[in-house]
Parts: sequence; structure tokens; C-alpha cells
Amino acid sequence: MRRLESVIIPQLEADRSANCYWWDGKWYTRGNLLELAASCEDTLRRAGFGKGQRLVVMLRNSPLIPALSLAVWKLGGIFCPLNEKAGLESLTGTLDLIRPFAVIAEHDIPELSRLWPFITCDLDSTSLPDFSGRLQPEEPDDYAIIFATSGTTGLPKAVPLTHENLLSNTEATRAMIPSISSDDVFLTVLPNFHSFGYTVTIILPLTIGGRLAIAPSFLPPAATIRALTEAKVDVMFVVPAIMSFLLMSVEKGKLQPEVLSRIRVICTGGDKLNPNLHKMALKLLGRDIMEGYGLTETSPVICVNHDCETQKTGSIGPVLPGYEYRIRTREGKDTGDKEGVLWVKGPSVTPGYLHAPEITAERFDADGWLNTGDYVKAETHDGEEYIYILDRVTDIIIVGGFNVYPQEVEKILAEHPAVHAAVVVGVPHEINGEIPKAYVQLNDGADATDRDIIRYAKEHLAHFKVPRSVEFVEEFPLSGTGKILRRVLRERARS
Repeated sequence: MRRLESVIIPQLEADRSANCYWWDGKWYTRGNLLELAASCEDTLRRAGFGKGQRLVVMLRNSPLIPALSLAVWKLGGIFCPLNEKAGLESLTGTLDLIRPFAVIAEHDIPELSRLWPFITCDLDSTSLPDFSGRLQPEEPDDYAIIFATSGTTGLPKAVPLTHENLLSNTEATRAMIPSISSDDVFLTVLPNFHSFGYTVTIILPLTIGGRLAIAPSFLPPAATIRALTEAKVDVMFVVPAIMSFLLMSVEKGKLQPEVLSRIRVICTGGDKLNPNLHKMALKLLGRDIMEGYGLTETSPVICVNHDCETQKTGSIGPVLPGYEYRIRTREGKDTGDKEGVLWVKGPSVTPGYLHAPEITAERFDADGWLNTGDYVKAETHDGEEYIYILDRVTDIIIVGGFNVYPQEVEKILAEHPAVHAAVVVGVPHEINGEIPKAYVQLNDGADATDRDIIRYAKEHLAHFKVPRSVEFVEEFPLSGTGKILRRVLRERARS
């Protein structure tokens, strides 16, 4: 069985004096990371941590994240990053599910520290304070990490990923984007409690000998802009909300365009990419940005475009090597059609949800195929099949028996000269079952009325797809990973 530490540590030991990560204005070596990991390992060992135990970590990005990961794996344990701001109810339910040996956090949370061994430390700490943990029943020794995810239900679930899951996903991602190399500096700003940030901006560079430019979080953005500028980032994986902010900063003169235009690979994931961002990037940077797609359950990348030159606008790219995929009906039947629900199978897919066989049975069929929950279409270009996300199955609006894909409507609305972005949700209707409602964010200084937006939609869409009402918003509700919370807008529209 391959393990992550057996791949990463030899990369670090090959040249201990080489730069490894940029943090708070300074470069640190591979030897520095190995020393920090060894210090963490010694403290965990003295605390009694060992095989199959879970260490929950609620820290923003810092050198401690890769160091603690290596320390946990060397002792045969499982790394469990959580969002400290997820809310007490969510954290309590997730900790009860994971049953940690101990919790490491930036701040004490009395309601949790009364229940679990709790250690606080600063992001700049070079060692952990001594503590005593609490042994729990062992989980399988091939688990490397456990992520918490609420999906579309809002209820906590835990997704274990194995060492092989993560290794296969990083290898396939690198194969899909051939311009990525071991000489690159990767921006590490996405939350480590999300698989996109953890796998692609921490594990991927470490497994190939790349370097990290670490910012604690995106907000406030000053640390990210400093990392981009001083560390001379080559590869940037971000969510669309971050890309939008950076491009708007360039447009307003708050960020020099050269800081972004010099970055060789810019790829978004975690949420749909607003078509206007392609136009903004081409206008402001003289180059385009790529798009990819994945799920926590798939470690996470499923699809990604190879590069800006061959990408198909609106597509999330071809499926990664190693995956099999099928497009099925909503009932899970194979039809051979090019449009339907995407199901995947492969070495990057989770073994199943932690201690939740009923949820696993809902998402996996008897042959191990995972239902992604996304409605897609496939098109062949240049001998490869490119996948286009039409919408989440749960987000599709059914108007009088006709399917309305919110992303299609949003794309049209975003083409209105006054509109920066739009989100469309379904609201109940006595006759049609549901009707679309649009939440619209206008461009700075732009002006439009709800009638203007609806009139524009009528000119470009079939009548049943046109939003019946429009509400203007300053900003959209976002999750901790920067993803628009459609569930919140749907509840708001129906209240």
C-alpha cells in the first residue's frame, strides 16, 4: 500500500536546503518543514497518538498544516481538518462522528474543550504544547484524511479518503495539466478543510517537489496579494469568488495586472465559473483562465481542462485518466445518451461515508459507481470528450414539466451589460409547480431595474425559462470555501 509520507518525505530529504514554502514574507527550506514535522511527531507520540487515531485540526493555512499531516501519517493516524467557524452544532455533530484523539485549534471553544482533549496554538508555532489525548477505536490504517461535508442537505457527513485516493488524484491532475512542474510555486490560500485546497494546493506540490506560497486565508486579502507578489506564484488554483475579487482589484487599480498575468496556470474549481470572468481576464490580463470540477468524495478532481489554448469555454474539461464515467437517467439507468447524471468510478473515489452505510447506499450503486448529483452533457472535441455541467440535479427547476437549468439562465443574465453575476433558484407556484427567481449583482456604477432584466431574459430565453421576479443583492451568501450557498437563497425566496 502506497502512503503519502513515503512519497513526500523522500522529496524533502533529497535536498534539505532547497526552498519549500513561503510564509509571512520569508522562504523556509525543506529541512525546516522536516524539522517542524518531527517536532509535531514527537509531541503526538508522547501524548499517546498512534495507529488509526484521528487528530482534528482547526487551523487556518500555515506551515503547521503540512507538518502535522506528515507527523500524523508517520504515526499511522488520520488527519482531520475542520472549519473552526462551521458553527457549534455542526462541529459537535462532526466531532461525535469522527471521535478524535484530540483537537488542535487557534482558539478555545469551551463547549467543545469540555468534551474533547483540546489544544490551542498560534499559526507561527514551531512546536506543539505537551498534552494528553484520549484513545478512540481505530479506523482503517489506509485512511489518510477525513473531511467534513454538508453537501446540499446542510447535515454533517464525514468523507474518509485513503492515501491511494489522494496519490492517484494528484498524479492524474498533474498528467492532465502538463505545464505543471516541480519548479513551480503554488499559491496555498484555499481552506485546508476543503479537499480542493488541501489536495491541489498542498499535497500535489509536495508530492512533486514543488513549493508553497502560504497565506492563512483569503480574507483579508492583503496576505494573499503579498504572497502572489513576493513569492512569485506560478500556479494558482482558486474558487471563482477569489478570482472575481482579484480581477476587480486589477480593474480598480488596486493590484498590478503583472502580478496575475505572470502566473502560468490559473484554474478555478469548487463552483461554476461566471462567464464574465473569462472576458475580464482576457481584457485585464491578456490571457484566459481554466476551469475544473470535482467533489470531496473524489479527492477531489474529476475533470479539468489541459490548458487555456485547448480548453472549451463553458466546459470543465475531459475526465481525468483513471476514472470511468457513465451518464445515466435520474433513476440511475444507463441509456447511452450524452446528457444526464454523471456517475464515476476509479481509484480517487472514497470507500464510502464514515459510519453512514445508509448514506453510502444512497450515493453508490452495487458495483461501486458514485452518483455525483450533477446533470451534465458530453461533447467530443479534438478526439476527446469534454464535460459540461448543466446543473446540480437538486437545483434543476421544473416549470410545468419542463426542465430549467439555472446555470443556463444565469449565463444569459450575466451577459446583460449591467450584470456582474446572477443566481437563479426555483420557488413554488400553484399552477406550474415551480417558477424561476433571479438574484442579481450589478456591476459597480451600473443601473438596471427588474423589468430591464426580465425584458432581456425574454429576448434570449424560452418563455418558461424567464425569471418571474428579480431581486438585486450587494453580495451572495458564501460558504467557508467561497461557494455560493444556493440553499440559503432558495430558502430566502420561499420564505
